[in-house]
Amino acid sequence: MEQRNQSEVTKFILLGLSKEPEQERLLFSFFMLMYLITVLGNLVIILAIRIDSRLHTPMYFFLSNLSVVDICFTSTTIPKMLINHLSKNKAIPYGKCLTQTFFFSWLIGTDSVLLASMAYDRYVAICAPLHYTMIITPRVCVFLVSVSWIWTCINSLIHTTSLSQLSFCGHNEIHHFFCDLSALIKLACSDTFINDLLIYTVGGLTAVVPFIGILISYIHIFMAVLRIPSTGGKRKAFSTCGSHLTVVCLFYGTIIGVYFSPTSSHTAQKDTAVAVMYTVVTPMLNPFIYSLRNSDMKGALRLLFTSKLGLSLWL
Repeated sequence: MEQRNQSEVTKFILLGLSKEPEQERLLFSFFMLMYLITVLGNLVIILAIRIDSRLHTPMYFFLSNLSVVDICFTSTTIPKMLINHLSKNKAIPYGKCLTQTFFFSWLIGTDSVLLASMAYDRYVAICAPLHYTMIITPRVCVFLVSVSWIWTCINSLIHTTSLSQLSFCGHNEIHHFFCDLSALIKLACSDTFINDLLIYTVGGLTAVVPFIGILISYIHIFMAVLRIPSTGGKRKAFSTCGSHLTVVCLFYGTIIGVYFSPTSSHTAQKDTAVAVMYTVVTPMLNPFIYSLRNSDMKGALRLLFTSKLGLSLWL
């Protein structure tokens, strides 16, 4: 990081969602509730999978990792946003802003690769059920999760390092509630060609490639399901993918709109509204999507809240 960057801008101002005090208090209550639901909901999913031996399968191993990522993901942005809603000082130091950008990019990328790993798991389960246990072994599961964390960490480090080389000449107001990569690039007064190029290339490897993998997996799944003769068999096959497919649509529908549309078409209001969806709403809905549509998960939740083991783990 160049010294001149630190001397030019020492802090950024997060303008957030509103400047009206009454609205800010309302937003604080609203997002605090959503954050608590997100954290508690995903913790419940993790504990339910842990205590129910029926859920010690690759699909739920990936799901528990997804829940961990969602907790960390929301904790990267929402606590600072909540503090800003209660405080008149909405500043965030330059170093902390880059740190938030790094962890946000890392965790959102991990989410993406984990969703692709879950799609591959469903593809093997439906298209090659007789070979499932030979293909999706514990070692393969650990490998896929490790790749999710390590690959995206390197990707985020590249973006953050490149961002730290930009010059910020006085204008330090971010029209967002966290230090978003694209929002910071807009504030730079130096050439951002390399940063934009990295978003479309290196960033594409973390978002587009997993998305293509998900599409290919579901094309094969759909074709395999169509070959099932019975309606009940088709319904059962689709039910194992419904929750995951819903989460994929929520996640990628918003991400692609923000990060893979031309920078010139972005507006502060559009980016902020869409960011609320994938940083707050989607992680909050994931536990409900996976629990309400899954009979095994419902059974595990009943076990969690009725057994002494579940209560001791919770406490």
